[in-house]
Amino acid sequence: MSNQPFVSIIVPVYNTEEYLECCLDSILAQDYTDYELILVDDGSTDGSGTICKRYAEEHSQIHYIHQPNGGHTCARQNGFLASRGDYITFVDSDDWLASGMYSHMCRIARETHADIVHCNFTAAMPHKQELCGVPFPPGFYDKNDLTQSVYPSMVYSGVYFKFGVAPRLTNKLFVRSLIEKYLFLVPHGIVVGEDGPVTYGAMLAASSVYFCEESYYYYRSNPTSLCHHMDAGRIGENHTMFETYRQAIDLAANPGILRQLQYFYVYQSLLTFVPVFRAMRTDSLQFKRLFLEECDNKDIQEAFAAVPVKDITGIHNKLYAFCVRHRLWRLFRFLLAH
Repeated sequence: MSNQPFVSIIVPVYNTEEYLECCLDSILAQDYTDYELILVDDGSTDGSGTICKRYAEEHSQIHYIHQPNGGHTCARQNGFLASRGDYITFVDSDDWLASGMYSHMCRIARETHADIVHCNFTAAMPHKQELCGVPFPPGFYDKNDLTQSVYPSMVYSGVYFKFGVAPRLTNKLFVRSLIEKYLFLVPHGIVVGEDGPVTYGAMLAASSVYFCEESYYYYRSNPTSLCHHMDAGRIGENHTMFETYRQAIDLAANPGILRQLQYFYVYQSLLTFVPVFRAMRTDSLQFKRLFLEECDNKDIQEAFAAVPVKDITGIHNKLYAFCVRHRLWRLFRFLLAH
């Protein structure tokens, strides 16, 4: 490995003892060596920290950082601050990589000088695997290509709800100066959806992007992960996320992105509202107050007014959206109970 690694691989680690060795072994098995691997132990309470220390002692290209629990974004940011690579990428500690990922993507980055190199990924579920790709032909896209072919369906592909470019950071290489501009905009309190403002802000600012045809990254869809747990705090988190998008993206200069984000806001709100309000349905006064507050939130109000109910899939989602648009808290409460 050279003194200045070409790519820094940052892995936030929190209580993934069961999967962590698989993840790290898949990185070490790559046939590419011009990298540094930064493990950020985010205050794990299981054996993850011990595993990180052992791997760092055994492999000179691995650097180990321990921090008090501050969350996924905090770990990524601290990993970046410790990094030296020309390009930056991230791996979640319960996922794994196919062989040849970095040799291929780093070769493309060196040859094309693309600001972002993107590969497809595979969602690994308990009983099946699903390939997740982009609806664009593979290859190099300059700014004009991005403007004409990618940005119009980057956030919302036209199918509810399917991204044009998935917001995941982990299947992409970012040139250092680009990712730095957006990574630190994300508040530590966003637990779910923190990738989006970074990815889409960087995509819009990029002068070029290369889309690989191959799927190299395996995302472990884990039903016990944080993204599957909802409580009332998640509603406030949505507000923070929507505000972060406004900071990361000049929406006045990108009205087409605003329209796509409104579809995402509807999707994200419905995804959150249903479990949160279902848990509250026995408390009528709290339910009414919080539901009406959400209906009157500017971002949510504008999004539900802009997105036609017919574009939303699923009869229950259509009904829920109708209730939010018209502030029908009693009907919404009734639907959740049946």
